[in-house]
Amino acid sequence: MRNVFLSALAVLALSACGQSGPSRAPCPEGKVCLMFGNGTEPATLDPHTSTGTWEDRIQSDMFMGLTQSAADGSTIPGVAERWDISADGLTWTFHLRESFWSDGVPVTADDFVFSLRRVLDPGTASEYASLLFLIKGAQAINEGKAPLESLAVRAVDARTLEIVLNHPAAYLAELSKHHVLYPVPKHVVEREGPAWVKPGKMVSNGPYVLVDWKLGDYVKVTRNTRFWEADKLCVDEVRYYPTTDAISAERRVASGELDLNTDMQSNRIAFLRDKMPGYVRTNTYLGVTYIAFANGPKTGYPPFRDRRVRQALAMSIDRDFITDKLFRGGQTPALTMVPPGVANYRPVKPPYWFDWPLERRQAEARKLLAAAGYGPGKPLEIEIKHRNSPDPMLYMPAVQADWKLIGVKVTLAQQETQIAYADYRARAFQVADAAWVADYNDATSFLDLQRSWYGPQNYGDYNNPAFDALMEKADREPDPAKRANYMAEAEHLMLEDAPIAPVYFYITKNLVNPRITGWVDNLVDHHRTRWLCVK
Repeated sequence: MRNVFLSALAVLALSACGQSGPSRAPCPEGKVCLMFGNGTEPATLDPHTSTGTWEDRIQSDMFMGLTQSAADGSTIPGVAERWDISADGLTWTFHLRESFWSDGVPVTADDFVFSLRRVLDPGTASEYASLLFLIKGAQAINEGKAPLESLAVRAVDARTLEIVLNHPAAYLAELSKHHVLYPVPKHVVEREGPAWVKPGKMVSNGPYVLVDWKLGDYVKVTRNTRFWEADKLCVDEVRYYPTTDAISAERRVASGELDLNTDMQSNRIAFLRDKMPGYVRTNTYLGVTYIAFANGPKTGYPPFRDRRVRQALAMSIDRDFITDKLFRGGQTPALTMVPPGVANYRPVKPPYWFDWPLERRQAEARKLLAAAGYGPGKPLEIEIKHRNSPDPMLYMPAVQADWKLIGVKVTLAQQETQIAYADYRARAFQVADAAWVADYNDATSFLDLQRSWYGPQNYGDYNNPAFDALMEKADREPDPAKRANYMAEAEHLMLEDAPIAPVYFYITKNLVNPRITGWVDNLVDHHRTRWLCVK
């Protein structure tokens, strides 16, 4: 078997760009093609209504915001060549470069005004609309209490955009590279309506343009010749394939059918390092996996309205076993929501039980459940919905076993990732296996999820006025140290309430053929095709 595997690698090493390896899709003569394993099927390619990192990877190749990610994940100018910030930090003025949509129509400040209003329009149903609530007037518009025109965003002229904020937000430049702030072509969206995202109708302003989408097979983009740096692109064509089966994806990368895949089964990382030298790319990642409890007063699961039940479940998870024995990939146990390494933040005080041995935590969990009315004669019964991606498939049975040891009856319901998250947003769950990757490098990207007004992504409908008040203080605090203290206090309060149970902090897990150049491991796991090439 080993000889067969090495032969496959040899074939891959010899295959030149533009030639076909085993089962590899054909590449036009003289062109550079990238075959991209992308996790799961996108639900949409509309940047204002998508929610997944797998969708963002495609959209970020087609669209360009005011700013963009460099090869190392840092924030650099995008459509905006530069920007000015007023002395009070509230007014940002972006100066746009000359650029064009892929149909030749100029990109203007009015496209950005139209797009930001579109995100906030309740009719758009953008689940990321709350990211824009820092803009003056945004929340009232999204709640249907004010007209779109009241948003404090205006086109000063065709190439000057002004945005006025409710409070200073030094992270706005980084937030501006998020897909929900991408411009969409006003002239096409107004003409085509929802059909504007279809191949043949969609136009984009980034390095690549959509040409095909075969549902369940691939999404295909090609070089946008009207992109301002089209002549600097190495890759001419990209195909993004859904790869929900991690083991199958490994084989496809090894055979040369795929050039890379964006996930691996954690307990196979050491094996893959040995069998595929130079392919495994892991790095510290601003992401956390957590369990959400449905505890809303109207949509929640009644047992979870008792804090003692949530605390019992949160404290009884053996996180060390999951990360050190089960995964063995470099993940670390998470007792807080905000990962280490997030900018301008300080270590937060974990829950009161964090340094207790597992046996003591389990004993305390049984007492809490008994106090809440559950025990051998009346066991707590719950269902965990979880994603069918590699790591949840590994760690969910471990959580099930941990909770069985404290007398809880647990069933597991595995779902396709898209469907799982749709159910979480619809509150069709009791316990949800979820994950969050920073939209921008700031603690608010994680803590905002638990604000009462945050919307669909506050899966458990956590609502604590004291938490909201502390986060509001942090928003309005200009001193970075004081701001960090307010957020740390808010996080500690939330963790004691236990609307969620953090489980482990992410690492990036990419399987990348060494022929790919320009790949730089980074905290946000952004690897835009415009920076990549194939030897």
